[in-house]
Formats: sequence, C-alpha cells, structure tokens
Amino acid sequence: MCGRFVSTRDPASLADEFLAVDATGNDAPRADYNVAPTKSVLAVVERHPRDEEGTVDTSTTERTVRVMRWGLVPHWAKDLSVGARMINARSESVLDKPAYRDSASKRRCLLPADGWYEWQPGEGRKQPFFITPSDGSTLAMAGIWSVWWDRDDEGGSRPVVTCAVLTTDAIGEMATIHHRMPLLLSRERWADWLDPDRTDPADLLAPPEDDLVAGLELRPVTTAVNSVKNNHPGLTEPVAISAAEMPAPTLFEVT
Repeated sequence: MCGRFVSTRDPASLADEFLAVDATGNDAPRADYNVAPTKSVLAVVERHPRDEEGTVDTSTTERTVRVMRWGLVPHWAKDLSVGARMINARSESVLDKPAYRDSASKRRCLLPADGWYEWQPGEGRKQPFFITPSDGSTLAMAGIWSVWWDRDDEGGSRPVVTCAVLTTDAIGEMATIHHRMPLLLSRERWADWLDPDRTDPADLLAPPEDDLVAGLELRPVTTAVNSVKNNHPGLTEPVAISAAEMPAPTLFEVT
C-alpha cells in the first residue's frame, strides 16, 4: 500500500519533466518529506481544453500539473471525511468498485513522488523503510481523481479535487517489506495512462516492469517518520540497524 510518501520537486520542474504546463498558481504545496492522507499533493493530468463558453475542444489535449487533495471523495459522498479512508485503490478491482470505476475510466492522473514509506512488521515493532529510485529520479505513481462539491448553507459551492494512488502486488524485494506497493508507471506508459479518450484502461493496469522495480532502493529510516508532525529531509536518510533490531524479512504470500 502507500500511506505516506515524499514529494519535494517544485511544480515548474515537474512540468518540464512531464511535458506539462504548471497550472498550480499560488496553491502549490511546499516540499513535503512526510505526505500524509488529506494533504495537498501535485498531480499530472491531461484533458481536452474548454473555451470561455465551456465548450470542449476534442481535437487537442492539455497536460497540466495541478493540486489535489490526497484521499478520493466520490462526487456523491456526503462529506470530505471519507477521503481519509480512500487514499489507495487496488488496481485489480478499481474498474469494479462503484467509488472508483468512473474515475478509473475517465479521470486518471500521475502522482509524482521522490519515493514512499513502508513499514516492515516485526516482533513488537515495525521498521520504516523509504523506497526510492537509486538514481534519484522521479517516480510516477498511477492515480485517479474526482471532483467533490463543497456546498455551504447559503447555497454556494466550491470544487474540491481529490485523488487516490493505485496499488498492486509487491514485486521482488518489495515483497519482503509489504505485500502491496504503488502501481508505478514508466515514462513509456505515461501517455496511454493520461489519455482522456481511453475509457477502458484494463490493459494499463499491469504491474510495473521488473527493470523499474529493480532500480528501487529499500532504505531503512528513522522511526521519526511515524509522526506526521515530523517533516524534514532527515526522514529519508538511511539509518544503521543492527541484526538484532532488524525485523526478520518475510515474503508475503499473495492471496
């Protein structure tokens, strides 16, 4: 699963990397070393533009970097609180679940990240790990998004754009930490995933390539990351752990 991740790239840099336009305005979140559910995050989307009258131009698309709230809230939800429980969506069932299927078909995004945290269970304790590309590159986690309208007592409303990270079975060494991992997309898969005209993404939900996973570093880090109050670069730095302190590696069985 993905319950915390790291996002330190500024939106302008991400726009260059993802061949997009920075549309975050003044809403872009600061570098975050401990992104938690309900926080604002940066996402890459591709949509058909609309003119001043709201007419969609299907002849072209615009790829932009935007701000979303982590924790998907379906448009029919009564309030935003459900988002805290919907930060992840299983790729195997995302097209079947009522809360996710419409977004998976029509509103997909990429969620850039430096890496994510995972906790390896052990005897009486859990050891946090930071999983990140060993070459320092940016990860692109597959995501979906939705718009929820926050209505006030006076009849006004404002849109709240929310998102969720897709997850898949852990591969290789990842499985020694947790049985799930984010669905990571290589650069070659970005365009297909973001394509707004592709309404059946079933064949896009394949697990990440072995080479992509092989390039990830599993780094033991400080337990300070356990608290969302802590947010600094030191959270991602490796820590020395003795054999006695290290939880015994467990290869999770996929059921």
